[in-house]
Amino acid sequence: MKIKSFAVLMISLSLGLVSCEKIEKGFMSDNPRYVNGTIIVPRGKIYAASERINADGSTPPYSFKLLNLRHKDTGEPAPTEFFTNYEVLMFKQGEVFDAAKDTTVELLNAKRETVSTPPFVFNNVSGQLVFNRSSANLPLGDYIFDIEMSNVKATRLFPEFGAIKVVDPSLTDFFEVTYQAATGSDDSETFFNTTAPQVSCERISGEGARVILKIVDKNGVPFDPSGGEVIRRGDRPTFESHVKFNPVVETDTALICDFEVAPFPLTIYHDGVTDWGYLIYYRIPKRFAKIDEYNTSLNINPVFGFRVLMEGTYIVTVRLPSVTRIGAGT
Repeated sequence: MKIKSFAVLMISLSLGLVSCEKIEKGFMSDNPRYVNGTIIVPRGKIYAASERINADGSTPPYSFKLLNLRHKDTGEPAPTEFFTNYEVLMFKQGEVFDAAKDTTVELLNAKRETVSTPPFVFNNVSGQLVFNRSSANLPLGDYIFDIEMSNVKATRLFPEFGAIKVVDPSLTDFFEVTYQAATGSDDSETFFNTTAPQVSCERISGEGARVILKIVDKNGVPFDPSGGEVIRRGDRPTFESHVKFNPVVETDTALICDFEVAPFPLTIYHDGVTDWGYLIYYRIPKRFAKIDEYNTSLNINPVFGFRVLMEGTYIVTVRLPSVTRIGAGT
């Protein structure tokens, strides 16, 4: 009986010790991370963002702090431009652009407001960095930062957690071609195949919001819109179909518009019957040009579409590789 009593006592003591032992709450991983690595920021882009931090199974809820943003190579603090507020024109909360109704600068501006904001914000819940168009003010370079992570388990510092690379925007950041084709046609509107145009873009300034549209022959000689060398094609959309805020200006070498807000066009063009997307149709009358592969005189009908994704001043060139301009009166 004494032996049994002693055994029961030892078991009870053992259970008591176990019940008094502190049970730790939660889990924090040693390896939270941005899966895609370095955050690339083209200067002046409307929206550039990292993905959320992958917490690697850590117990939610958790929060993050971005600390010690600095130059990658020197360790010096990041330039003050990262933390300076700039005035940026943005759509008001809840406002949506309506291409059918917002046809003047006044109507557009009624939906916009100037916001004072730094080039980026950091989301303390997701760990996401979001850069806006005021990133145009950031110096080029490579930067790194630390992250402090907190949850029910602990608060912990992760040095050199993330990297930011500020770069000048590339062509794909500010321009995209959506369509390019062309035909020839005679007076009876019989159509003939010809080589598609080549649409290209040069960003000549980060200032303003202007497109200078040139339609040129295979030698780069521009057609003259002001002289009737570039005309509408029936009721199909033209450049000005996508430019509601300011009139298109015709010169002897180009069609020019101030588009006010990027991306441009902001939305597809729909005339109430047909969805035309971003298409632009023009005709070059047959007396002004010749399609090289045809002996007969034909009108040239370029069709193209593009989008400008950032504000700035651009020359968009539509080159017709099988067409030679012959000029008025030739």
